[in-house]
Amino acid sequence: MVKITVTRKSQSFVVPASEPAPPSAETTTLELSAIDRVPGLRHTVRSLHVFHNKKQSSTTGCGDDDDDAARPGEVIRAALSRALVDYRPFAGRFVGSVAAGEACVECTDDGAWFVEAVADCSLEDVNGLDYPLMVSEEELLPAPEEGVDPTSIPVMMQVTEFACGGFVVGLVAVHTLADGLGAAQFINAISEFARGMEKPTVAPIWARALIPNPPKLLPGAPPSFHSFGFQHFTMDVTSDLIANVKTQYHQATGQYCSTFDVAIAKVWQARTKALRYNLESQVHVCFFANTRHLLTQVLPKNGGFYGNCFYPVSVTATAEEVVTAGLLDVIRMIRNGKARLPLEFSKWAAGDASVDPYQLTFEHNVLFVSDWTRLGFFEVDYGWGAPNHIVPFTYADYMAVAVLGAPPSPKKGTRIMTQCVEEKHLMDFKDEMKTFF
Repeated sequence: MVKITVTRKSQSFVVPASEPAPPSAETTTLELSAIDRVPGLRHTVRSLHVFHNKKQSSTTGCGDDDDDAARPGEVIRAALSRALVDYRPFAGRFVGSVAAGEACVECTDDGAWFVEAVADCSLEDVNGLDYPLMVSEEELLPAPEEGVDPTSIPVMMQVTEFACGGFVVGLVAVHTLADGLGAAQFINAISEFARGMEKPTVAPIWARALIPNPPKLLPGAPPSFHSFGFQHFTMDVTSDLIANVKTQYHQATGQYCSTFDVAIAKVWQARTKALRYNLESQVHVCFFANTRHLLTQVLPKNGGFYGNCFYPVSVTATAEEVVTAGLLDVIRMIRNGKARLPLEFSKWAAGDASVDPYQLTFEHNVLFVSDWTRLGFFEVDYGWGAPNHIVPFTYADYMAVAVLGAPPSPKKGTRIMTQCVEEKHLMDFKDEMKTFF
């Protein structure tokens, strides 16, 4: 294995580029929405975004040494400063108690944490940061100064430049301030400034008061955070295979299904089979559905809302139903769950829910799903082209997780990243995943 050294050259807070407010001015305090204030969202979402040099040589894997007038770290740092003018909350700090539902954002202009680093190898030397990673993610992700709570800083970035001219953007964002679509909107604004645009294509909208704020339900039992020892497994599924399943589903039902439906149905069924649950026991899959389209009467029609705007959709069945059904039937279960979204969300918004859908349960029999393919991160371009690869780290040892992404370009298809079975069940799970029919 290649010996690799990542050196952090500078780290500091980046503040908004406009003139700071006079000392006597009051700090703007912004109220968060009922969804933003969900206690479980006060955590960081971490990811690596890999960019090859657009002038990369096909023979050496290195860029043109003469074309170094603008370094990615410098360009992105300046663009971040400009973006924080429009997205001022990302330069602020959280105040108040999330658990009590009183959390707010103070626009202090203290800034976003930004790190510039260099690696003494090319991206080719580390296999383009494809799995298994040859560089620890901790070396490529930003970390605040010792003693600083990372969940107190809305966003942190690290740009690591490689010897080939490629670079990696390590992103750490607190979920309380934005969901995946909102975070991608902010990062795309940074990339637009990096490419020389005068203003972002999409104007950001705070508008948290427009999100429904139903009466609080009595809290249930606090969630448990038992460590399960789930193991990582990554599998790439070809576009042809997904298309074949979609065709079979349409021929059998007369309806269409998505890549998401196919992939998640397969993971849920494969996991249930591999774990050999008691056939009478219940198993669940939970995913977080965007609800912006259900709030078109209140949210700005031109978009731009970047707060949390989702609803947890849960699908429940007995282990026997999931194990004995064909894949097309499990896809139908997923789609039936998605079809319930408008009614369930409207009931919650009207205060007609008997239990709080946002109070999640982290049990062994619950599979959580995250889809990174439609958020907008794959369209980010800081001036060196779109990312070749994105590595999300949405894992916690107390959650069974499946994440949908894409394999490194130019490969096509769907990448399914999981951490949902223990080592003793891993081979059975792999075998189930490799057989779609």
